Amino acid sequence: MISNELLPINVAGEWRLGGGDVYESLYPATGEPIARLKAASLADVEEAIERAHHAFKTSGWAQKLPHERASVLHRVAALIREQAEDLAQKQRLDNGKPINETRALVASAAGTFQFFAAALETLEDTITPSRGPFVTMSVHEPMGLVAAITPWNSPIASEAQKLAPALAAGNAVVVKPAEVTPLMALELARICEEAGVPLGLVSVLPGKGSVIGDAITKHPLVKRVSFTGGTTTGKHIAHIAADKMMPVSLELGGKSPTMVLEDADLDHAVAGVLYGIFSSSGESCIAGSRLFVARGIYDEFVTRLAEAAKLLRVGDPASERTQMGPLITAKHRESIERYVALGVSEGAHIRTGGVRPHGEGRDNGYFYTPTILEGLTNSARTTQEEIFGPVLVAMPFDSEEKLIEEANDSVYALAAGVWSRDFKRAWRLGRAVQAGTVWVNTYKQFSVSTPFGGWRDSGLGREKGREGIFQYMEQKSMYWGTNEQPLPWSK
Repeated sequence: MISNELLPINVAGEWRLGGGDVYESLYPATGEPIARLKAASLADVEEAIERAHHAFKTSGWAQKLPHERASVLHRVAALIREQAEDLAQKQRLDNGKPINETRALVASAAGTFQFFAAALETLEDTITPSRGPFVTMSVHEPMGLVAAITPWNSPIASEAQKLAPALAAGNAVVVKPAEVTPLMALELARICEEAGVPLGLVSVLPGKGSVIGDAITKHPLVKRVSFTGGTTTGKHIAHIAADKMMPVSLELGGKSPTMVLEDADLDHAVAGVLYGIFSSSGESCIAGSRLFVARGIYDEFVTRLAEAAKLLRVGDPASERTQMGPLITAKHRESIERYVALGVSEGAHIRTGGVRPHGEGRDNGYFYTPTILEGLTNSARTTQEEIFGPVLVAMPFDSEEKLIEEANDSVYALAAGVWSRDFKRAWRLGRAVQAGTVWVNTYKQFSVSTPFGGWRDSGLGREKGREGIFQYMEQKSMYWGTNEQPLPWSK
């Protein structure tokens, strides 16, 4: 238990107990509570939004020169690095990720603030080519109050990817973290205040998404929502946004194909496929969960992959040797078990895994072994539906044409992987597969400088990259007349 006291939430800079129900945040490795807090209430939402709107209009943040806002964001990055180990340990407790992974997520958050600070200092508006006796300009201005609704699988990194560009653009931000992982958003709000972000510009409102997230999204003062999470919730937000004529960024689900060709470097491919599906316990939207292997190497490759999966160290997230921690909740583990049972009913053979590990301190946590299923077709429900856990469906393929057809046969189009020594063939497949991100001879590597997002049911819009700041701004065109004579129309 971090503390027996109730944790305060942040209502536009005021740290206080929420007006909602008391609930506990549980450590997934043991099922024990690590924090208690009162969720935000609808009254807290209304007050946070009204006060944030006021802070946006009166704090002067939006009017600061870009380099002045950038200096504060640089300070946020520095404070995250100064407190990195403490933040990583809290992130480990918050969602059960292994400590080495949470350290990487904290470093990513610091890098995100640093990148958007640098991008802000060098961001340029545009003088566009004139088409008459006037000078034309394209400029961008902050929206006002925006909302960030974040997931439980990588809280501090996901929250930084929304907070940093939104603040860089000059906005106020209401953050609604996942109900089960509230700690990191609260820590980031504290750090933002310490760094010099004006009070009131950042709020953190934990609670149920169906209540708090819904109220935030519907509020008329909220000018944009950036959401990362499930496709069903994302579509609901999109409907609300359509009624409001409000732009949204939606980073949703995935069922990403990984394609191993007969000329692939098998050592690299085995390691990459393993990492792509089983790191983060498979609780990743871009997890490479559909594996297509050239038939000529299928048996050898899957045998090597299964043997490697059996050797993965599943256990205590506090240990630096651990590669896979627990799943987020008991309920989520039960969902994954139902999918594995569904796969078996559809004709799958469990090549490895498919059970709860026991002993070594894992009996009370929400652990599950890395699982590989064989014998399914690409049309099976287990192959098509997002499981969001450590379950890989392996399938052979015979032709490149059929491979592309099946890789693209999904409502999702978030990510894909190609493994081949043939540069031209890898390029051809990478361009043919429908996905927002394609990795070639690597997987699940990220750069904040490179835009990220999905197609179809995997979402709308993009995060990251220099253009990411513009996602939180309104574009305005300005015309400066240079004509010597009055406009002739009235003559």
